[in-house]
Amino acid sequence: MKLHSTVVVIPTFNEAQNLELLLPQLLLLDLDILIVDDSSQDGTAAVAERIDAGTGRISILSRPSKMGLGSAYIQGFRLSLEAGYETLIQMDADGSHRVTDLQKMIAEAAGSPSQDLFIGARWIPGGKVENWSRHRELLSRGANRYSKLALGTDVNDMTAGFRIYRAALLRKMDLDGIRSQGYSFQIEMTREALRVGANVQEVPITFIERTIGKSKMSSEIVVEAMVKVTQWGISRVIRRSR
Repeated sequence: MKLHSTVVVIPTFNEAQNLELLLPQLLLLDLDILIVDDSSQDGTAAVAERIDAGTGRISILSRPSKMGLGSAYIQGFRLSLEAGYETLIQMDADGSHRVTDLQKMIAEAAGSPSQDLFIGARWIPGGKVENWSRHRELLSRGANRYSKLALGTDVNDMTAGFRIYRAALLRKMDLDGIRSQGYSFQIEMTREALRVGANVQEVPITFIERTIGKSKMSSEIVVEAMVKVTQWGISRVIRRSR
């Protein structure tokens, strides 16, 4: 049920405890919520239904199995575009993205109508992370710098998962062509947005490592993403040399 012009798309897999904290905060804002749940076994969907309390502001798309972050967002975006939302937000369920930062990003979007994509960025002045190991911070900073160089972009936080998209931008993008599922999904979405001429604005945020549940991030996932970035970078060089 579409009650507002803005929707937050939140993929979930066993995030019941985190949704107990996040959803009441989001319901204080003028937006709707779409939960894309990959067959959670901890009652994630039931928590969302209870908190919605029949208002219709929280919709739940229950998927038959764990199908991946990328496909969850793509499916959520498609449903939201079909419903007629003008602004689509992507946000983690685990508490790492603060609602206070979301309010700041929404204000930036409202005041910058010429911008198409707003990225909640950690690696720009004013942005930061909390409760990360030095190793993980170096890994993320390095991956983003490499991605920025390989893809020839000015975007500093290519892997950020806290974003606001204009519906018009998503309609221009080839969502069918997005193949990445994990860490590289954010990079591929940024790459595709830039390909169709998006104006991108980064907004500094504070990223807080989750305190409930376990992070799915690993060095292997980052390495896999960097292999894809290298392939995209080589393709870019070849195209420019023709």
